[in-house]
Amino acid sequence: MECRAVATFRPRWKTLYAARKRPWNPLIGLPVLPDTFFGWIPALYRITEQQVLSSSGLDAYVFLAFFKMSMRLFGVMFFFAAVVLEPINRHFVDSRSPDNNAPQSLLFHQYATYRTYDDPALLDDDNSFNRDMGYLWSYLVFTYIFTGLTLFFMDKETAKVIRVRQDYLGTQSTITDRTFRLSDIPKDLRTEDAIKDLVQKLEIGKVESVTLCRNWKELDSLLEERETVLAKLEETWSVHLSHRPLESAEGQANGDSGVGFLNDPSDAAAVGLDEEAGETDRLLRGAGDRGSIEGDRPQARLWYGFLRLQSRKTDAIDYYTEKLRQMDDKILTARKKTYEPANLAFVTMDSIAACQMAIQALIDPHPGRLLTKPAPAPSDIVWKNTYASRLSRRIRSWTITVFVAVLSVVWLVPVAFLASVLSICTINKFLPSFADWLREHEIARTLVQTAKNFFFTFFNIFLIFTVFGAVTSIFDVLRNSLQDTTYIAYTLARKIEDLSVFYTNFIMLQGLGLFPFRLLQFGSVAQYPILRMGAKTPRDFAQMVQPPMFYYSFYLPTALLVFILCLVYSALPGGFLVLGLGLAYFSLGYFTYKYQLLYAMDQPQHATGGAWRMICYRIMLGLVVFHVTMSGYLALRKAFTVAVLIAPLFIATLWYGWDFKKRAEPLTRFISLRSIKRTEEGGETAILDEDFEGSGEENREVLRRGSTVDEDKEKGLRFVNPSLVVP
Repeated sequence: MECRAVATFRPRWKTLYAARKRPWNPLIGLPVLPDTFFGWIPALYRITEQQVLSSSGLDAYVFLAFFKMSMRLFGVMFFFAAVVLEPINRHFVDSRSPDNNAPQSLLFHQYATYRTYDDPALLDDDNSFNRDMGYLWSYLVFTYIFTGLTLFFMDKETAKVIRVRQDYLGTQSTITDRTFRLSDIPKDLRTEDAIKDLVQKLEIGKVESVTLCRNWKELDSLLEERETVLAKLEETWSVHLSHRPLESAEGQANGDSGVGFLNDPSDAAAVGLDEEAGETDRLLRGAGDRGSIEGDRPQARLWYGFLRLQSRKTDAIDYYTEKLRQMDDKILTARKKTYEPANLAFVTMDSIAACQMAIQALIDPHPGRLLTKPAPAPSDIVWKNTYASRLSRRIRSWTITVFVAVLSVVWLVPVAFLASVLSICTINKFLPSFADWLREHEIARTLVQTAKNFFFTFFNIFLIFTVFGAVTSIFDVLRNSLQDTTYIAYTLARKIEDLSVFYTNFIMLQGLGLFPFRLLQFGSVAQYPILRMGAKTPRDFAQMVQPPMFYYSFYLPTALLVFILCLVYSALPGGFLVLGLGLAYFSLGYFTYKYQLLYAMDQPQHATGGAWRMICYRIMLGLVVFHVTMSGYLALRKAFTVAVLIAPLFIATLWYGWDFKKRAEPLTRFISLRSIKRTEEGGETAILDEDFEGSGEENREVLRRGSTVDEDKEKGLRFVNPSLVVP
């Protein structure tokens, strides 16, 4: 149904489903997608990575690169899990006697759940070298294989992302690329000239301009008040002018012809129109005098007197016009004042290389002074934060951190309680008749178990639902984990088997259920009638046709969670099902997000591909959880030697993360000096097709000869507080 709705609305509602427009270069122009039911999918697939990079920037390229890497990785893992691991499980696992008291899953019903070894006396024997349990070594082998595949694909994609990022940023020239942020400036250097002299004495380049931030709180407050008054004035004029066409039509009916109905130039002379009339003259004859509709002008109610209990009405247009004029006078006066300098400045250099040297170097020998960082784009700066004190910024940062930590701890109890209530075991304990009914009705049982899908964060879903099965066991788990460091691994492995259906349905819901709704942009469709009814001013109507915003922080966490779940279940019995669903999830997500990023949605900010390092660290976290889970799973089957042999993988993953931080992370933050292309070295030539897939010497072409997304966005911008110059 959702797919049919997309196929119906997409060709008929271009302002929403093709809202993102940009003057494309003919060399890299995006194709017009067909309006057929599925015809747009092949055309979307044929759009190259070069076109994605040129039209949507590095952030979109990195985001889609993660989905493509996941498709390749899980495709290979699915092949091994289905062809090798699945026959092993069907041959060895099915032949063992199941534990009839253990919960059985719907999708994993062919795999029996065996008795766990909670009794310490049963942990003396090691089944690692038991011939009947030899198949457990295959889990160890594929834990190594899947870990190696994950690190291989991630390392390969990291090298590619870094190469493309360095070449892309090294060839563009924006004011942001030449500007760095200088913070914690001592009081004796808080002048533009002093900062300029300081930087130029470093002999790294010539300073083009310095913007020293000041305490513009008074001025910013006046501008905010002016925007409120202007919005009310626009709304008042819109309401007033909405009655004018009706009165103009009535005038036409009474014989008062308007300009729009003049078919002969002689008619214009007959009614006395002057072709040399100035812009202060009336444009339409049907407009009439102000007095003809004086009684219909909007009124504003003003409150005054003791406790503002008295009121009177006045002409709203005249009132807000006069108030706007007074605000403009106050703003002009405020702009002439001198404000106290802050400890933050934006320094623009004459070259990108000089800026990068300043960012990657230590300027001052004193700790915490004259710190340099890359500057955000001028349009992304929140100028109120530039003159906030360091103490206030620290307090806000720590307040948010403490609030999130406290909320997470407090939230643990209701989430764990919900996990317990929705557990079939708990229902069987307190409501045995209802549990029996659920066993007889598989659909109802599935709905009860998948009701937990409303909690989509890794903490709430994976840790609490998995480790803490009931409210009464929270403190037991915490106490036992402090006494025995392996207790979490045992509990995690034991619960993961029981929750296989839940996580499988979660991935299925996210992929097959929600991606069509995201492609449909159901939120924008549902909000449009409401916004349309509330729109009055031209500004309101202009905002309605703006592309919706694509927030990576909203979509990326769910994709990372699905990635981690696929890793965790990859080597377990029935893991091929999760890997297959994960492959479907990332395939559908790739096409959905590619369409939205290129055609339908816009990005609020450009982070120059910085999300890739966060993606890599989250993948490493998933590998650690994968290793802990497999170690606990094997230990539960008394294969202790096999479980211990997973420890080198855990150490290797930590070492890889440490090496990644030193080797790759700086190149995801900064631009190397060798990557910066000087104008005399090649002019406009930029990234070649050899940096992308499937490109040979015969297909090599220049990626771009025009401007990038950031260059178009920052054209004509300066590092100046808009309150000083606009309006």
